[in-house]
This record gives sequence, C-alpha cells and structure tokens, in this order.
Amino acid sequence: MNHRGPDHQGSSFPVDSVFLGHNRLSILDLNPRSHQPFVSGEYHMIFNGEVYNYLELSKSHGLKLRTSSDTEVVLEMFRKYGPSCLQYFNGMFVLVIVNTLTRDVFVARDRLGIKPLYFSETGSEWIFASEIGAVQQIVHSGFDDFGVRQYRKLRMTVGGYTIYEKIKNFPAGHYWLNGSLHCYWSLTYEDKPPPDENELKALITDAVSLRKRADVSVGSYLSGGLDSTILSYILHPDDTWTVGFEELNEFEWGELANRNLNSDHHQILVDKEEFVEVARWMVEKRKEPLSVPNEVLIYLMTKKVKERNTVVLSGEGADELFWGYDRIFKWAHQARFLDLKEFDRHYCYGSNQDDEVLDFALQGLPEGSVLNKVGYYFQITHLQGLLRRLDNSTMLCSVEGRVPFVDHRLVEMMAGTPFAWKMGSSFKEPLKRIFADMIPREIIDRKKVGFPVPLDKIFFPSAGQSAMDSWLLFNLEIIDENKG
Repeated sequence: MNHRGPDHQGSSFPVDSVFLGHNRLSILDLNPRSHQPFVSGEYHMIFNGEVYNYLELSKSHGLKLRTSSDTEVVLEMFRKYGPSCLQYFNGMFVLVIVNTLTRDVFVARDRLGIKPLYFSETGSEWIFASEIGAVQQIVHSGFDDFGVRQYRKLRMTVGGYTIYEKIKNFPAGHYWLNGSLHCYWSLTYEDKPPPDENELKALITDAVSLRKRADVSVGSYLSGGLDSTILSYILHPDDTWTVGFEELNEFEWGELANRNLNSDHHQILVDKEEFVEVARWMVEKRKEPLSVPNEVLIYLMTKKVKERNTVVLSGEGADELFWGYDRIFKWAHQARFLDLKEFDRHYCYGSNQDDEVLDFALQGLPEGSVLNKVGYYFQITHLQGLLRRLDNSTMLCSVEGRVPFVDHRLVEMMAGTPFAWKMGSSFKEPLKRIFADMIPREIIDRKKVGFPVPLDKIFFPSAGQSAMDSWLLFNLEIIDENKG
C-alpha cells in the first residue's frame, strides 16, 4: 500500500502480539518527528486521515506538544480522555492505539466512514487494513455470495459485507477495544425546522476553511456543477481540475465557473480505450470491483492533480445533504409507505432483481416518514459508496481527498429538515440562495447532471442487458480472473 503513503514507511511491535505498520503521506508537519508509528510514553499509534480541528483542541484542552501535527493531538487527547476523545474530533480518520503497559488495543473509525477500514477475524487473530488487497495478502478468502449479490444490485456492498467471506468492513462511528465493538455516534433523523440560513452558510464556509489546513498545496475539483463551484469559490485554490471524454464532458461549465475564480484550471481528456485499460488495472490492483464508472475518471484526473497538489477538495455529500437526487426524493415525499419495488425502480441500476439484498440494505432505518427513511439511507448507506470511490481513486495517486460537505456538524444540522425548504422548486434551493452573491448565476440556474461516462459506447451491451449490467459484470469477471 505504498501509494497511500510514499513519504515514509514505518513499523513497530509495541507488544509481542501486536504489529503496527504505516505508510505516511506527509501533509501536516512534514518533519520526520511526526512519522508513524507515533510513540508517546507507553502509547504507540498509527493514524490515517485528518482531525481538522486539532489547533482548537490543542488550545482548549491545554495539550503540551512537541510537534505541529494533528497526529500528536489525537494521541494526547486519547491519553487524556480515552475513547471519549472521539466526540471532540472533527475529521476523517482511522486510528489504532496500543498501550504497552496494559496491552490494550484500541481501533476507531470516523463518524461517517470517510476513511476506509477492513478487518478479518480468525480465532484470536485480528487484522486491520485500509485496503482489501492488503488483508488478502494474509487472509486468502473465497467470495461471499451475498456480498457479490449486493454489488450486482447496489454497485457496492453494505452492512459490513465485502465480496469476500473472511473480510469485513469496519462500521463507521464505532470503536473496537480488545475485541469488543462500541458505537460512539449515530445520526438522529427526525422532523425539525430548517436552520438559520446565515448559520448554514457560516458552517459550510467553516467546513471548507478547516479543510484548507495543510503544509502542502491544496487544489479543488471543479466540474462547473453547483457543489464543486461553491467549494472552489470558498477555497480560492491555485489549481482547479476537471475531467471528461472528447464527446462527453463539462469543460465549458468548468471554464465558466473559473471565470471569476482565476485559478489555474486544468482539463484532463480521457479516451475510451484508456478508460477500459485503467479500469482493469484498478480492479486488479485493489482486489475489489469499482463502484461507479466515474471512479476511473477521478483516478485519471487525480494522477494529474498529484503534479501540483497533494490535497484536493471534492463535493461528495452535498447531494445527500440537500437532496440533489430529486427523482427519488420527490417520490419518497409523496409515498405513504416504503414499497420495495418502488424503491428499486427509483434507486437501483442494472436489471438484476434481488429483493433480499434490498430488504437487507434497508434494515435499521428510523421511524417516521418514507422521506426521512430514504434521507437516512442516502446519508448513512448510499454515501459510503461515494466516499469509498473517492478515497480509493485519490489515495491510489498519493493524494488526499477532503469532503467538506461530510462535516458531521452539517449532517446533524440538515437531518430531518423540511422537504419544501430543502428541495424548493428544483433542488438544493438553500445552497442556491445562500451562495447567490458568490458564484456565477449560470451555475445556479444550470440543470443538474451526473458525472458522465458513455458506458453504452464503451461496453456495447447485448440484448436485454443495460450498460450498467455490462459494467458490473466487467468488474466481477476481472476479480474472478485474478482470484488465484
């Protein structure tokens, strides 16, 4: 996994039954003093991600530090508060802390699962890693039929499943202590009035400002859509990036969005042959199928980003916050009960029918309206696929992708707010109102589009098969070819 951290590789045996290994992508405090495993007294820690409010935590909790990194702040907060320290963190993280005196092992993942964590349990042996491929090097596992079925139906796996029997997804918002799993955060999703729009604007601005923090260059994706334009106009990066095909792209909109921004705007052109070749390589490298086709475009764009930036901001999460998927949310607003077939029709891709998978994916939804159930599903389950896509694609290029719209404060503020306020006459009306004085009017009035990939011109699906069917089977066939 050197691509996740090419700047330093470190390891330690804090106690005889525990091995820690870490690949560092240096972003805060580039000095070797912040290499990992990070040791302070009896504690050894490895940490992936960022705790953005580390400066505030250091000051308000009177921490005495020898570095200027968030890594040390995280460890000192744990030393002071134990697992309760997680409540103070605003960020994306996976961390492992070992106490050499008590032999306690503590593992935690951020509230919304922005950073990935996979694990395998065999008797008393536990293995944790940021990628499935790393676990597969140690634990050779066959396919999990239900995990594969989930992928064919949902374009991702859910509920802790992966496509492998012996490898699981560590749940977001949880920590693990000596083999026992605990939930430290869950989202309350119930009807409430809309927030003050000035407070909402201030919180979005603060979420971006926190994610500016880096001792390396920070860029931004800029497709010319509403979300990426807002982020870029708050950030004012030196570099912005967009990607597309010759016959299908958003280059004109990206240029328009950059008109008043004056960043160095870069357009990355991809051809269909390159797309197929790179998609195959990514699946082989990661040992798991790609979720959506534009994951390949994100990777190819981010390869170029790495030449100028080590951190890049991305708009994931805005559609979940402000219901940018207007078709399904308009249905959910009118529906009297959550009908499985209607949910399937409005949500799922591909022609594969599997009600058992859908029923499993929709377990654990909150009480109340269909709208709140679907809103919760998108925020907690659907978003996972997008976050996994971004992390996989960016870290493969040794670039850290940051997602201001997945700040947990925003998620908590927006959960359960009214349909009429959130959707308005089209979609994302609050965003359009509060940033109307900042971004070009044409962007505000623009109709929503997805992240386009001409699948039907790349895979030429056979009769009775959709282009998405072809894409999903393409991924699974590569996995099957390389299972040995």
